[in-house]
Amino acid sequence: MSTNIGVISDTHGLLRPEAVDFLNGCDFIVHAGDIGNENVLLKLQSIAPTYAIRGNTDKGYWARELSDKDVLKIEGRLFYLIHNIQDLDLDPVAAEFDAVLFGHTHRPERFEKDGVLYFNPGSAGPLRFNLPTTIGRISIVNSGLESEIITLIK
Repeated sequence: MSTNIGVISDTHGLLRPEAVDFLNGCDFIVHAGDIGNENVLLKLQSIAPTYAIRGNTDKGYWARELSDKDVLKIEGRLFYLIHNIQDLDLDPVAAEFDAVLFGHTHRPERFEKDGVLYFNPGSAGPLRFNLPTTIGRISIVNSGLESEIITLIK
């Protein structure tokens, strides 16, 4: 049995049907910023419990309630949420985080460093920078975290 966390970022106001299909069935959703508008959050919240942080382009009344970074604990695993990894203001190893989830660059990437998973699902919003439209999933399993990045549109 595993817990699945859908990870999405940089929607910039566009929540694609392919992204919604992917997120259906996830136990939780994390949006790593540059959401674009309140409607994206409302739709995500209708799918699963959603945790979101404010990205550099998120403005307006709806975004004021969002923090620019957050800590999330799911099934004993600690996740640090931050939009731009360049703004990382702590040592994830010393703080005992299992993963750092981020966005901003629109480039999907995942790597492990000193036992911490660094995970950027890429951009699920408008096509930009000749990059694919991607989304991610992190599964909490007995042995730890498993992660994948899925291409929605090439």
